[in-house]
This record gives sequence, C-alpha cells and structure tokens, in this order.
Amino acid sequence: MEDLVESILDYVRADYTDYAIMINGEWGSGKTYFWNNKIRNKIDTLSFNGKKYTTIYMSLYGISNLEDISKKIFIETTQAMDKSVKKYMSSHDKTNIPEYAKTGLDMAHFFGAKQNNDKIDYSQFFSTDDKVLCFDDLERANVDVIDILGYINNFVEHDHIKTIIICNEKELATKLKSSNLEFKTFIATYLLDKEGSLLKADKPMVEKIGEKIEYIFDKANDYERIKEKLIGETFEYAPQFSYIINGLLMRYESNPELIRFLREHTNLITNTFIKSGTRNLRILKHALNDFQKIFENVSKFYPNTNLRVLQTMLIFTIAVSFEIKAGKITKDKFININSNEEYKSILVSSRVLMDNRQFYIKEFDNNYYFNFKSEYRFFKFIEMYVRTRIFDMKAFKTDMEMIIQTIDTEKLPGYKRILTEEYWKISDDQFPIIIDEVIKNVMNGDLKLIEIVKLFAYFSYFSKKKLISYDMQTIKNIFIKGMDLVSSKSEYCNNIEEELSKIGIDVGEEMNEILIHFHEINRELKVKMFKKEAEELFKCIPMKMEAFYEKFTADWMNKPILNYYDINKMVQRITCSSNEDIVKIKEMLIDRAKKNTRVLEPELSFINELKVAIDNYCEGKDMSIKIVMLKEFAKDLENITNLYINLPKKHIYKRKKVDIL
Repeated sequence: MEDLVESILDYVRADYTDYAIMINGEWGSGKTYFWNNKIRNKIDTLSFNGKKYTTIYMSLYGISNLEDISKKIFIETTQAMDKSVKKYMSSHDKTNIPEYAKTGLDMAHFFGAKQNNDKIDYSQFFSTDDKVLCFDDLERANVDVIDILGYINNFVEHDHIKTIIICNEKELATKLKSSNLEFKTFIATYLLDKEGSLLKADKPMVEKIGEKIEYIFDKANDYERIKEKLIGETFEYAPQFSYIINGLLMRYESNPELIRFLREHTNLITNTFIKSGTRNLRILKHALNDFQKIFENVSKFYPNTNLRVLQTMLIFTIAVSFEIKAGKITKDKFININSNEEYKSILVSSRVLMDNRQFYIKEFDNNYYFNFKSEYRFFKFIEMYVRTRIFDMKAFKTDMEMIIQTIDTEKLPGYKRILTEEYWKISDDQFPIIIDEVIKNVMNGDLKLIEIVKLFAYFSYFSKKKLISYDMQTIKNIFIKGMDLVSSKSEYCNNIEEELSKIGIDVGEEMNEILIHFHEINRELKVKMFKKEAEELFKCIPMKMEAFYEKFTADWMNKPILNYYDINKMVQRITCSSNEDIVKIKEMLIDRAKKNTRVLEPELSFINELKVAIDNYCEGKDMSIKIVMLKEFAKDLENITNLYINLPKKHIYKRKKVDIL
C-alpha cells in the first residue's frame, strides 16, 4: 500500500506530465477512503519547485452534462466563497464544499457573472495550474464516458494538470456495452434485415445481433483508444483490509463496550470479510452498523449472554449481509428457516437430499463457520433485520430465550440432539444416556408424531450398527406403541416430505412399516382436523353469514370441506337461511366446482346426498319463494354432479360416514 502511495506522489512531483493516472478497484473496496486518508493530505502538504499543490476532489456520480463538471471545479477553486459556507467548513474541519452547499449556491447571482440571462461558461472563471484534480466515480456519471475523458484530456494534454481518475473499470466496461441496448438492437436488426441475413440459419439470431451491435457501436474500442492517449499509468487498488477495518471501527468509539468487543475480534471481522469473496467495504460498514444495534439490544436485555454467542452473531451478521447485499443469492434462501434447529436439521439432511436450498446452506456453513465451532449458528432476528431492515423485537426475544435454553448442549433434550446434530458429535459416555432418555420419551408419549417417525430412522440405523442393544423388532414395537399413544393429541402433518428430508441418515426398508402406520394415523388426524374446521365454518350459517362468506372464499374455494360435515345439519342450516343467502351459497358452490373440479371431486358423494336431502325437504310442502329457491338449489347441485361425472376417470370416491363431534 505504501508503494502505491509513493508511486502516486512521484507522479505529482514530476516536472512535466501530459498524462493522467487511474486508480482502478471494485465498488465499495475503499478507493475513496484511500484517497481521503492516504493520498489527499500528503499532496496538500507537498511543495515542489516552489509550487504548493492543492487537491480538488469531485465525484462524477450523477453528473448529467460537462458544464456541471466545470461548475464544480469553479466552486472549489474560487476564493469568493459565501461566508456561511466558509464558517461551516471551518467548524467541521472540511477541505471541500459539501455537495448540498454547492447545489444551494446561486453561483451566477453570487459572483456577478451572469448578465442579460446569458449562459455562463464556468471554465472561463477558474485556474488549475497549482491544483491536483481527482475525478471519482467515472462509471457512475450520466454523461458519455468518452465525452468526460475528452473533457479531462483538455486539462492533461494542453495544461499539463496533474489528474487522478478513480473508477471501477469492470463496471465501466459493462456500462459501455449495455447503454441504449434497445436502440442498438433495433438498428442492428434493421440492418441485418436489409442485408438479408437476419433469418439465415447460419448462426443463432441473438449471436448475429450481438456481433452487429459490437461492430457498429463498439464504444469499448473508443474508450481504449482515448484511455491509451490520456492515462499514463493504471494502478490496481488492492486494499490492506486490516488498516481500513481499524478505520471503520473508529466510528464506534462512543460505545466503549462495543468498540472493545470489536477490536478484540478484528480477526473474526477480517476473516469473515475475506470469506465473503468480495472487496466491498461499503457492505461491511453497513453490517457493522447493523451489529451495533444487535449488540446494544443484547447487552441491554440479555447482559449475561455467552461470549461465543456474541462472536457467532458478529460472524452471522457480516456473512448474511454479504450474501444478500452483494447479490450472491436471492433473499428467500433464508426466509423459510425459522430457527437454529431448522438450520441444523438442513445441515444434517444435506448429505442425503441435495436440493438447492440444502446445498446452499451447507456451503454457507462450511464457508463462514469453517474452524469455528458453535452450537448456535443461525439467528432469525438478525436475518430478518438484514433482509427487511426491521428489527423485530418478538423474533429477537424468541431467539434469545431459545439460546438461553439450548446453548449448553448438556441441557439440550436428547431427542433434539439426535435430530439436529450429527450423532457422532455425541460423546461415548453421553450416548447410552441419551438413548435411554429418548426411549422413555417415546414410551411415555412425550414427543410429536413426526418426531417419533424421524427418530425411528436413527434408532434402526443404530441397531444395525450395533450401537444399541435393542433388536429391530423391539424398536418397531416401542415406536409403534409410542405413535399410537400420541395419536389422540397430535396434529395433522401436511409437510411430510419436508420433515422426512431432515433425516440425516440413509433410510432402510425397515422404515416402511413405520411409515405405513404413520400415514394411517395422519389420515385420521386429517379427518379430525377437517371435521373440526367444517364445524367451525358451517355453524356460521345462517346467523353469521358474513363470517361464513369470508372464511369460505378465503380458505375453501379450492379445497374439499363439504364431505367432512353432516348432511342433516347442512340441510337444516341451508333451509333456515334467507332466500338471498340460499342463492348466494348455490352460486359459490357452482363457481368453485367449475374452477376446481378435479380438486373437489372427493365431494361428489356429499353433493349427491345433499341434493336428495333437499328434494326430500321440499316434497309435499306448499309452494313459496323459499321452496322454489331450494328446488333450484337441488337442480344446480345435479349440474355440479355432472361436472364430476364427466371428468376423466381416475377413481370413484365414496363418502364415508363419519361421527360428528
């Protein structure tokens, strides 16, 4: 880094130059920080051949015309500066006018340079022979880069002004190729068509259009040509991260506890930054700002938090920031992971089922936590904060309470250690204790149904490897009895494949019997759940119709629910409804059947029975508007039945009689 500084100073000291120099580096790598803290002051204190140089820095970010550049130089070089601006600069130790002040100054009026509404040529009002010009953010200007370089060349070639250009050439090349792409494509397509070569099958059309665009509009060549003329030396900026990171940490001096923690763990910051594979210090700066809020909240609400947890939080905050903000992944990679337990389950199962998310999480963990052991490696509240910019106190407290309960693996329930850790991490002394504990949990019905199923896979594996003394049949009996015991209090599992994918070992044939028994119980739980939901839904008829319509349209237009309700109760509720509601219910049933016929096919038997029941209700009754509406209802139910009957045959559903709770 010092060699780079000295090379730049050698350029400034040179008696005669007719070229500029360029500092090239990635966005956010600290180029501007390097200029302000390593170069600028040294140039401003430099005297050579009786001349004392002064730096003029200007960002080209957002510049929309060349006049704006002249105006900026004019403002920086003129001595007739507004007193209030001078006072601001003196009190804030500034060496250049802040951008907002430049925008606010009415230069023409202030300097008396505008007459008769004529446009000012600001280039006539400044001298730069004792200045060193620094143009930053070349690739972010809204003016053609070729025009800007031509403008700068006037200073360099004719006036021999020392000039430094800071840019990201990689992004500059992309900008040159992608500017006005629609217009370029239109012209290229038009010319190819005129030449009669557009539709020829000699090569892909996209390739032909691309080649034509490059041939006609190759500004990259123009850039290289003017760069060769203008730029004498290009320096690749490779920052010394430890120096820059120490500079970043200075902003936290007002928080003694935080700055102490960060300085003690500079190596973690540096290593995580390097592992990100980027040089974007801007993202690191934002990540450290985020960690400040995290650290302050943890210190305030959970002051006794384990040091290892705080270290992991620091790594995770920086890692997630780079993964999301550097565009390496889409934000949804972490969005469905809600806890450290789920994160670890994915890691365990990634060796068996290699879907994209599992592969990414495994790579993320291997990269950022390599040689760093920590039981708690995922923090939902931090991931949400980085992704959404919202610090969710509820998620924060949920994570912290879980950390308190589980950070010591000795206190973690045995079944969770098997399901969320690699089993070989359990010591030989602890293993038999955990096995006995889990067996008791299963036999006492302390676990969820799906947890028992997943645990069986491990226990069958342990049995085959002779790690436990139980034979396979004994294990099956224990786990089947455990499943029966919890069946009455378990909930229906609707994400079976996802749950089973978290099993971190190969599943053998002995799993089939357990899965068959599980699916039987799970189907019964589904019936029980749907019956309960049907009861809650249809009891809104006829007294709470608005609530019924809202629930039905929101949740049940594409899911079968009718066949989980009692026919007699349904007839009673419909016949007690108003005529208007009878029509509306009928129209809803017709609409959902037309849109989701195949999905709602299981309701066929119910629809038939309901039609018969309504016909029986109307039979022998005096004619009235309600009876007419009910007969129309029954007739339309028959039309719905025809929709199901005309479906390509897969199988015929028969409605099972179910007990109504």
